[in-house]
This record gives sequence, structure tokens and C-alpha cells, in this order.
Amino acid sequence: MSTATDSSNKLGWLLEELTVPGVRFAVLLSEDGLRIAHSQGITRDNAERFSAAASGLRSLGKALGEFCGESGAGSALRQNMTEYDDGMIFITAAGDGALLGVSTTNEADVSLVAHRMNELAARVGHELGNYSHRRADSDRR
Repeated sequence: MSTATDSSNKLGWLLEELTVPGVRFAVLLSEDGLRIAHSQGITRDNAERFSAAASGLRSLGKALGEFCGESGAGSALRQNMTEYDDGMIFITAAGDGALLGVSTTNEADVSLVAHRMNELAARVGHELGNYSHRRADSDRR
């Protein structure tokens, strides 16, 4: 499914900018697991399934934070990275209440993917803020 023909994928164009060798696809999702946008490397149905699972994985990462600090109070979760036989899943914050999830192959450069994701997450956060303001302005008319 092309992102250009999916009217519910208005921010999908942003995710196409994550052009790093080994990246399979990217999904923008809400913290509660709803798909906001997805790249062309994944169907809408699979992006929705990925979003739900990524949100759950993010919650588990937050729960484990208390074991990463000396004080026992925990640490703020920056990024989830989960390695599988055939690749990795990265999840990072991307604006207020949003997450960016990425699937890679084994050949991906982990540090480059993480760096580019952080750059994209900052841009996505900015675009989400602008998108919310535009929607609020159009609702007033």
C-alpha cells in the first residue's frame, strides 16, 4: 500500500526520510499504541499491529527503569532496542505522546540508525505540534 493513497497516513512522508541502509520500515505511533503514520515498507494493518506491540514494549522498558539507577528511583527511558535473529526493533520518543518505531535488518549500523532516529524524532515532534495546531485552527472555522 502506498502512503500517498492512504488518507489516514498524512505524515507518512516524514518517515520516508529515514534512509539508512538496513531499515525495513518506520512507524509513528501514539504512546497508547495507535498508529499515526507509517513508511512504505509496511502495510497499514501491520503498522497497526506493530504500534500496539511497540507501545507494550515501551511500557515494559519503563517498568524496568528502576533497575538502572543507583538510587533505585530509576531512569527516564530514552530508547528501546530489541535484537532478534533477523534484525532489531528500535523505539524512541518523538514529541509529546508520540513514539517512533523502526525495524532493521542485521546489516544495519545500530549507532547510525539510533542517531538518525533521534534526528527524525525531533523533526516529527515539531511537525506533530504544527499538525495539531492546523487541525485545531480548521476546527474553529
